[in-house]
Formats: sequence, C-alpha cells, structure tokens
Amino acid sequence: MHHLMASIARFTPESWGLATYVVAVFGLVALMLGASYVLGGRDHGRAKEEPFESGAVSVGGAQLRMPAKFYLVAMFFVIFDVEAVFLYAWAVSAKDNGWTGFAIVAIFVLVLLAALFYLWRVGALDWAPGREVTADCRSRRAAASRI
Repeated sequence: MHHLMASIARFTPESWGLATYVVAVFGLVALMLGASYVLGGRDHGRAKEEPFESGAVSVGGAQLRMPAKFYLVAMFFVIFDVEAVFLYAWAVSAKDNGWTGFAIVAIFVLVLLAALFYLWRVGALDWAPGREVTADCRSRRAAASRI
C-alpha cells in the first residue's frame, strides 16, 4: 500500500488535470450511452426497419451514379483544407522559423497556386455548360416554339 501511495504522490498537477479530464470524458460517454439504452424506444415495426434520410423515404438502390465533378469538388476541398492546416501551423511558428520558413511556405503556396491555375486551365472548375451547349439549347427551344 505504501508503494501505491508513493507512486501517486509523484504525479504533477498537470498529470492530475489530464487524468481528471480523461475520467470525465469516459464517464460522460458512459452516461450518454447508458441513458440512451435506458430511455430509448424498443418498438420494432416495419417502418422502423426502413432507411430514412433527410425527411424523405429512400427510393431505389444505394448504387447511385454521380458525375465526376462532385468527386473533383471533394478532392479540391480536401486539398485546400489540408493547405489551410499547414499554413495555420506555419503561422503559429512563424517567428521561430524565420526567413527560411517563410521561403519554404512561399514555395508551398506557389506550387498550390500553380496546381490551381492548371486545374482552371484544363476546365476542372467549369460547372456551367459551355457556350456551345447553351447555343445548342437555344436553337432547340427556338425550333420547338415554331412547332
């Protein structure tokens, strides 16, 4: 017992704060899971077993074909979100890094801008239909109105 008390006495106040936080987090998670188990509904019916999302009953299969533009937007978001994380970390330590750190971040930003310019040039950011498609739609509408 004496050995246990000696090892507890070696903890610093920061360690006690961390231990208290961890115990509080696990206690709160256990409380929420236990409360949802005790207070949750137990009815099982046909409607409860059907998938339900965003206020609408789903229709059709789960295999949905999405245009590639949606995936491009998702990739752009991830890329530029990661860029923001790196730039924030650099901004926090800007004084410690000095001019060398500034030069490295400037190169990083220039590479990202070059990538963005390339994506813009190849049309990866074009969402609206092109002028040819718009003109083709106008001619079809005009032809349909004459009939």
